[in-house]
Amino acid sequence: MEHAASELVPVAVTRVSYLWLIPLFPMVGAIINSVLGFRLQRLFGERPEMKGGRGKQLVHAIAVTMMALAFATACYAFVQLRALPAEGRFLQQTLWNMFSAGRLTVDLAFALDPLSMMMVLIITGIGTLIHVFSIGYMAEEPAYWRFFAYLNLFVFAMLLLVMGDNFAVMFFGWEGVGLASYLLIAFWYTDPEKAKAGMKAFVVNRFGDFGFIIGLMLLFWGLGGAWEARPGLVRNLNYLPNAELHTAAGGPNAATADALAPRVDGIKVGPTMNFRELRDQVVIEATGVKEHLASSTVWGISLLTLIGMLLFVGAMGKSAQLPLYVWLPDAMAGPTPVSALIHAATMVTAGVYMVARLNFLFVMSPSAMGWVALIGALTALFAASIGFFQYDIKKVLAYSTVSQLGFMFIGVGTGAYWAGVYHLMTHAFFKATLFLGSGSVILGCHHEQDMRKMGGLKKYMPITRWTYLIATIAIAGFPIANGFYSKDEILWKAFTSHHLALFGHPVPWLGPFIYVVGLVAATGTSFYMYRSYYMTFTGEYRGHGGHHHDAAEDLHAVTTGKKATDGLKAKLAGHGAASHAAHPAPAHPAPAAAHGAHDEGHGGHGDAHGHHGGTPHESPWQITLVLSVLAAGSVLTLFLGIPVLWQHTFFHADTAPALEHWLEPVLLAQVPFGHGTTAMEWLFQGLGVAAATIGFVAARAVYKDNRNEAALKAMIERWKGVWTVVYNKYYLDELYELVVLGPSRRLAGALSWFDGGILDAAVNGVGYLTKAFAALDGAIDRYLVDGTVNLVADGIMGSGRALRLVQTGRISTYLYGALGGALVVVLINFLLP
Repeated sequence: MEHAASELVPVAVTRVSYLWLIPLFPMVGAIINSVLGFRLQRLFGERPEMKGGRGKQLVHAIAVTMMALAFATACYAFVQLRALPAEGRFLQQTLWNMFSAGRLTVDLAFALDPLSMMMVLIITGIGTLIHVFSIGYMAEEPAYWRFFAYLNLFVFAMLLLVMGDNFAVMFFGWEGVGLASYLLIAFWYTDPEKAKAGMKAFVVNRFGDFGFIIGLMLLFWGLGGAWEARPGLVRNLNYLPNAELHTAAGGPNAATADALAPRVDGIKVGPTMNFRELRDQVVIEATGVKEHLASSTVWGISLLTLIGMLLFVGAMGKSAQLPLYVWLPDAMAGPTPVSALIHAATMVTAGVYMVARLNFLFVMSPSAMGWVALIGALTALFAASIGFFQYDIKKVLAYSTVSQLGFMFIGVGTGAYWAGVYHLMTHAFFKATLFLGSGSVILGCHHEQDMRKMGGLKKYMPITRWTYLIATIAIAGFPIANGFYSKDEILWKAFTSHHLALFGHPVPWLGPFIYVVGLVAATGTSFYMYRSYYMTFTGEYRGHGGHHHDAAEDLHAVTTGKKATDGLKAKLAGHGAASHAAHPAPAHPAPAAAHGAHDEGHGGHGDAHGHHGGTPHESPWQITLVLSVLAAGSVLTLFLGIPVLWQHTFFHADTAPALEHWLEPVLLAQVPFGHGTTAMEWLFQGLGVAAATIGFVAARAVYKDNRNEAALKAMIERWKGVWTVVYNKYYLDELYELVVLGPSRRLAGALSWFDGGILDAAVNGVGYLTKAFAALDGAIDRYLVDGTVNLVADGIMGSGRALRLVQTGRISTYLYGALGGALVVVLINFLLP
């Protein structure tokens, strides 16, 4: 594994003073709407002629304006960054020092290089469009202000994640998107199932975050904790690869601490949290850090492999890979704009971004790369198969997201970093189009989500139909849209990668195996996406019978354990070949009860709320405009990834794709891919198109116009065992219940019993003994000690009272006393010998 062939030098930095404005604008929007949004709605809503509309206009004007300002600032930064030489494209701004420890300094600092610049443009650009879409989609929501405050907060956290100049700022954003996702997924929190979905996302991500933190700790230790001092030197400020980095004390402030840090040719080495400093000391071999990290082990395991795998655990949580994917389908509990924001532009891409950002570390561990690529491939196939038989249009897209994230990890895992990042971009456009398109369908069908209750919508919703179709073409992998170019590059690089390893041993066949798995997953992607298109937009409208709640058919695992298993058995009985008519009662509360509260509960609007029959209708202009822009992006961004083969064949040029060239200064790690002939490259591109075509033809034959419903039911009945397993997501939620949740609850119960029955009893027993000893001690003190003291005092007081009688105040009495005393003295003298 090597880094870029050209001579590597430290990153040249251009200091700017405006980067902080990009995350600031969404944060200000979130604060204003959190503090004043409710008051704005209530104040202007009290005027009958306004009907609350003016207050909502102010709320969304604040949120959308802040997003537009962030996007405009990002565009300005892009223009400045693009004007710089390729090797110097790095904008940086330090606001202040957060803390210093020894020689380590951690600043609140932001940076933009080609990779983070691309991410910021996606987040702010598509995020702004999703905010505009929400104006029309959430118009009936009473807690309008809270929704837009959470959206702004989400974007703010994601911008921290991608713009952070160090791991500390990145981690603030990493945890921030976890919090914001919880708030948005559980937005309608008075519905217990939606509240559970939000909690599930939050808890599952904590498991991933634990691995991420441990990986960072190991990396920090590896950069300085295992060095040995040179003989005779206690403080080694003249750094050599085997120098001791921790014996010299740090300075009193950040500047002094930084100045004391050891350097090689001006490059700061040793423990650091700064991405640029880490990159420089690892990729420039003169520092010796790369050699040291490559030779370090922990319990006989390569340190770099452990670091890579633990960091990937964090990515598995955020980017929903096996086995930590289970939270993402449940994220559909939030409003559709939330689904689009999470799935397309923000949270789920965080893990892919992190692996790409640390490409210079992952490339040094073929085993870590092998596991990343393999888990990505298995996730892509696994999630694609689940999408075959889902009926909720949003859940089809949810499993599609999990699958597409798998393709991204195939790219970054095999070392095709730019291809994985390119798929992140293409996915942002076509998946945002698909999710917002599904939201438009749900809104037009009066909050229906079951595709069996749709059909024929191309007559009623032509703009939504065409944009959805364009995005479907993109994700399926046809060359007229962007998805083909990113997915094809990923699969080609997977096939030609022979450098991957597992358990420290090279596995030359792993790359071709991943290619085959990815090709099958791509075929499945085309099938289930065209299935969703044909079930939704072709044939005749099937929703006149009224609302059909999704929970009645789709056994989505927001519930677990016995409830889920019992519900599963009940549902399966209603999915025979004869009829889909018999459904159990909806598991969710009645809309009036669950969503009727004005402020603290839900509004009458939502993804599965309200039972309004009627004819479907096209969505408001705010929705159709956003869909049109995103669909156009799904086509236009293909020009960023035109393969070299095409450029050589049609334009007699051998230049790299535009996005690969743009990202080259950041994604500098290189791996030894195999080189195929031109004919082989054309063949593999043809196989990619063939996979998309097979999925398209199969879906069209089965689902177009709903004309083969009887044959489909007969096929399901024939393969009911397989269908049941796949439809119920391979019972993975039940497996979690059996292996994780059930034992965890039983352990919690046992610990609770131990706490209450043993520990509390012991503590209470000690308390009782203490009280008994205290009572005995009190009695001794009260009756013995105090009694003795009181007895002495009483005796003295009695004696005093007796002696007081002698003091009469009469002289005659005193003379008699003196005379008596004299007689006594005489008597004693007379009697004594």
